[in-house]
Amino acid sequence: MKISEIIKKLNQWAPPAYQESYDNATLIVGNDKADLTSALITLDCTEMIVQEAIDSGANLIIAHHPIVFKGLKSITGKNYVERTVLKAIKNDIAIFAIHTNLDNIDTGVSKKIADIIGLENTKILAPKKELLTKLVTFIPIENKDEVLQSIFKAGAGQIGNYDQCSFQLNGTGTFRANDNANPFVGNKGELQREPETRIEVIFPSFLQNKIVTALKKSHPYEEVAYYLTDLQNENQEVGSGIVGELSKEVSTIEFLKLLKERFNLEIIRHTHIHVDKIKKVALCGGAGSFLLSKARAQGADIFITGDFKYHEFFDTEDQIIIADIGHYESEAFTKDLIYDFLKENFPNIALNLSKLNTNPIKYF
Repeated sequence: MKISEIIKKLNQWAPPAYQESYDNATLIVGNDKADLTSALITLDCTEMIVQEAIDSGANLIIAHHPIVFKGLKSITGKNYVERTVLKAIKNDIAIFAIHTNLDNIDTGVSKKIADIIGLENTKILAPKKELLTKLVTFIPIENKDEVLQSIFKAGAGQIGNYDQCSFQLNGTGTFRANDNANPFVGNKGELQREPETRIEVIFPSFLQNKIVTALKKSHPYEEVAYYLTDLQNENQEVGSGIVGELSKEVSTIEFLKLLKERFNLEIIRHTHIHVDKIKKVALCGGAGSFLLSKARAQGADIFITGDFKYHEFFDTEDQIIIADIGHYESEAFTKDLIYDFLKENFPNIALNLSKLNTNPIKYF
C-alpha cells in the first residue's frame, strides 16, 4: 500500500478545504508514492517522535498538530522544528498533519471528547458559513434520473442525515442549433422545444470540479446549461466545537470529578461554580476560548476547552462555568480517533499509537 492511499482516505474524512486559513494540514515531509511500512499516530511531531518512528520501523507519522505552521526560509537545525524535519528527511519518514480540518468535522476531535463524556443529541457549536454551493441545471425528462445519480455519486445532494436531496420542476427548454452543432435532439437551424426538468442540488463547495465534471459526462446535451451559486447558509456538519446534553443532570462537583477521571487530569482551571447541576455541555478540543459566547448563547451550563487566558475567565458573567482542562489533555484522545478510523478502513495495515507524552506543560 502506498502512503498516498492513507492520505487520500484521511482527506476524504476530514477534507483539507475545512482547515483554518492559518493551518498547514497536509503532507509536510516525505514522498507519498513510497510503500507504507507502518504508521505512527501522535498528537505532536517532535524529534523524539521521529526517533520512535525509526525504532518501530514506521515510515509515516500521522500527527494532529503540524510541525511546520509557517514557511521555513532555511533548514539548518537551529530550532526543534528544523531538527525534526531534518531527522525525518534523513530517515525517509513522511510526516502528515490532520489538524483543524479534523477539528471542524462533526465526527472529529470535539465529537470524540463528547463521546468520552457521554453527551447525547450533539451538534456543531459554531457551524461555518460559505462552504456550500447550489447547482441548477436543466435535463431532458427521460435522462434526469441518470444525470441525478451521477452527481449524487460525486457528492451532491447530502443534507445532514439525508442524501439524494434535490428540487425538481418540469418545464420547456428552447434552443436552436447552428451549422457547427451536433444536437442530441432537434435539427440544425430549427427552434427546438424540449420537455426538461429543472434540477437544484446543494453540495460542499470544494467538490465543485468533481460535481461539474460528473454533470457534463452524464448529460446528453452537447452544451450543458447550468449555473452555480455560492450560499451563505451554515453547514451544520462543519464547524467548531460541540454542544450536547448528559442523559441526566449531575452535580457540578461530580461532573468535574468525572472530567478528571475520564481525561486523566491533574488539575482543572475553572470559574466560580454558580450552578449546582450540569445538564447541557459545550466543548472544544484544543484552544477554544473564542467559542465562549457561542456556548453561552446555546444555554450550556459548562464550557470545556483549553488555553483560556486570565481575563477571559471574567467573560462568563456567571452565566456559564468555564472548565479549562488543558490543550494537550483535551486532545489526548485524538490519537485514538485517528487510529480507530484507519483501522476500520485499513484493517490489515500496521498502525501504532505513540507511547510518548508530548505535552510541553508540566505540573508541580
